[in-house]
Amino acid sequence: MRTDRIVAALLAALLAAAAAHAAEEGAGAPAAAGAPEAAKLGADWASWHANTNVTDMPSVQRGARNFVSYCLGCHGLKYERWSRLGQDLSIPPDLLEKELLPPGDKGTEYIMTSMPAKDAETWFGKAPPDLTLMARARGRNYLYQFLKTFYVDPGKQTGANNLRLPATAMPHVLSELEGLKRPVFRDVMTRGEGGKFSHEQVFDHFEMIAPGRLSAAEYDGFVRDTVNFLDYVSEPTQAARRALGVWVVLFLLVFTWLAWLVKREYWKDVH
Repeated sequence: MRTDRIVAALLAALLAAAAAHAAEEGAGAPAAAGAPEAAKLGADWASWHANTNVTDMPSVQRGARNFVSYCLGCHGLKYERWSRLGQDLSIPPDLLEKELLPPGDKGTEYIMTSMPAKDAETWFGKAPPDLTLMARARGRNYLYQFLKTFYVDPGKQTGANNLRLPATAMPHVLSELEGLKRPVFRDVMTRGEGGKFSHEQVFDHFEMIAPGRLSAAEYDGFVRDTVNFLDYVSEPTQAARRALGVWVVLFLLVFTWLAWLVKREYWKDVH
């Protein structure tokens, strides 16, 4: 009976590990395409989730295209080589050179921006950060929210501001895709120290003032693909690590069971 209980416990632990792995992969499934537009432009922007999955290879490939087209001019990926990107994303060398490699770059080189750091400091006040580890440092949801909460701000030098990173030096380079939107605030009465009341402007929702080339759903997919690519770049082996983790847990469970059988055989005469 004790053996049956141990075997049952081992099987239950294995099933739990497999379920956890499946849940982690499933968490990257794209959100429903029919999500209400009001939710996307509402005050709940801080709770938006990227819902990306680095095992979705077409999405990561589209994200690589998006990064090269819109981000590489200012941001680099100094820990990732073009050849590694092509290998991991199953992009043939000739297609990689034709579609992604900047003129003059070689596949063995790291993915670096062509913008000189001094010029970037002059134009933006500081050099744009390298994005190789940005998804690990800030998280996928942060990047998703950042790219979705730009708005028109005439008081800024770039003409744009951001809810996720207020006073950002980055212009809204994706405005031609998303369009232009402005924030709508509501007045809220708050009680401060000493019981005094004060008025505070709280963000309520975005209002579109000029459409972009993409619909709201298409732009949302564009951002998710880009974030998915940055998530891959931050740890290129994460998909293999997660898959291997299930087998490691299985090995440990089986080894524990075998060790218990050996222990029982050695101690059977003592008891």
